Amino acid sequence: MRKVAVIGSGAREHALVRALLRGGRGEPREVVAIPGNAGIARETRCVPSGGGAEALARATVAEKPDLAVVGPEAPLAEGLADRLAAAGVPCFGPSAAAARIESSKAFAKEVMEKASVKTAGAAVFDDPAAAKRHARGPCVVKLDGLAAGKGVVVCDDAAQAARAIDELWAAGSSSGAVRLLVEDRLEGRELSVIAVCDGERAVALPPARDHKRLLDGDRGPNTGGMGAICSPPDAGSAIVDEVLRTVIEPTLREMAARGIPFVGALYAGLMLTRGGLSVLEFNCRLGDPEAQAILIRLRSDPLPLFSAAARRDLSGVRASWDPRTAVAVVIAAAGYPGTPRAGDEIRGLDLLAREEGDDLWVLHAGTRAQDGRIVSAGGRVLTVAALGEGPEEARRRAYGAAGRIELAGAQMRRDIAGTE
Repeated sequence: MRKVAVIGSGAREHALVRALLRGGRGEPREVVAIPGNAGIARETRCVPSGGGAEALARATVAEKPDLAVVGPEAPLAEGLADRLAAAGVPCFGPSAAAARIESSKAFAKEVMEKASVKTAGAAVFDDPAAAKRHARGPCVVKLDGLAAGKGVVVCDDAAQAARAIDELWAAGSSSGAVRLLVEDRLEGRELSVIAVCDGERAVALPPARDHKRLLDGDRGPNTGGMGAICSPPDAGSAIVDEVLRTVIEPTLREMAARGIPFVGALYAGLMLTRGGLSVLEFNCRLGDPEAQAILIRLRSDPLPLFSAAARRDLSGVRASWDPRTAVAVVIAAAGYPGTPRAGDEIRGLDLLAREEGDDLWVLHAGTRAQDGRIVSAGGRVLTVAALGEGPEEARRRAYGAAGRIELAGAQMRRDIAGTE
């Protein structure tokens, strides 16, 4: 029997557990989640752990898995993959040194410059006053370190930029040294292309488009992501091939040349501009909610793909995909992304569970079990993902299911994939 440990507690990790269980239907397989959540616990065993890379590593090593698949970025940046490697546990996820491509936006810019990867121009500041003097027009202000998807502010003018600099500087100061990037603002449509990488080679997953703002029409504050589509109609195989050739592969070569080969899921956040594609950011893991929309389309077993990457040999490994479109819709708690409310009962899950299958997933994120009920326990509470023959049918099925879930004060965008 092969055993896989999925590290994390969100909807992305629930989707990974689903995909791994589905892929193992024809063979003995155990999938455990560390620490998992209330929804994952209904499908497989969850292993409690403390916070941080050290506690996660101890819990994972104790399970003696054949492979660990790490979902979130923070433990990777803290060296979880390094700890697992030292204990002899193969890991699908990069070392802390390679995870800097997400944990330091300034480092990512340096890598892209050396690799001749097209990206927006940016200046790095360790002084907020100097950053304000530089930000004189439309721009994007970014916190250099990790910020759970909320360390980016798109600004229309110098006044907005000054406020963003103050807010992000204050947010970053609580965790130690702070650096900010003031980046040229690009216009176009965003796209995410994620590749499974073994340090040298890459296998691209289908492209996705995330919707980061809280409110319809891309208004309101940035969030960790309120929904996604896979694949967008304007992102065909030619774009994916171009991203592999001009972004992913040059970046892998540069990382390897630095002695820090990237093993895991390399996420390229892109802007499709009139002048071609440009990289907005790199992440060192599968996106959330992109993973939910991507993995529901996966028809082959993900374990050989993840295992081959961890073994540093993807040669000859491929994946097969459902040709239909997937739409994933996030249901968030009242107060998100500021101070989310917790403890509200979630109703309707049992009825939907009877309808779930390979083309409809209800995935838990911020949930916990309490007195026989499922209650909210975080900002993004659930993701509903559905397949359909094109964006409209996928949207209709996803929103139809999401609309039957009851959560007091729930927030949900109504226009995910609505402009495709």
